[in-house]
Amino acid sequence: MQFIDRYPITVTEQFLACRDFWARHLSFSVVFENEWFVYMQADGASIAFMSPNHPSYPPGPEAYAAGTSMELEVKDAAAALEEVRATGKEPDYPLTDEPFGQRRFSLKDPSGLWINVVQQL
Repeated sequence: MQFIDRYPITVTEQFLACRDFWARHLSFSVVFENEWFVYMQADGASIAFMSPNHPSYPPGPEAYAAGTSMELEVKDAAAALEEVRATGKEPDYPLTDEPFGQRRFSLKDPSGLWINVVQQL
């Protein structure tokens, strides 16, 4: 896979307070922000914070109210899925064109970390 970016997303009700903390104390700047998501960068490092009230939070049978997921942004999510399938792994969340502008599939690692492989549409 050829990655465009990789960053953790912390899912929290306090995503705006996290934005302010990272900007004030760690010199991160907001690259993208809307009412449910904040993406920040500093010196080649990226991090994001997201409200648990948005449908792109990691899907599963249990409520995902807090925690971290790993975002792997790629140029072509369908091609990335074929690479994953070639290793014998099927996604835990299928390749889906989401109404909020992403094509994605997702996997869980053995620790339970949710990994979103995302193409921006």
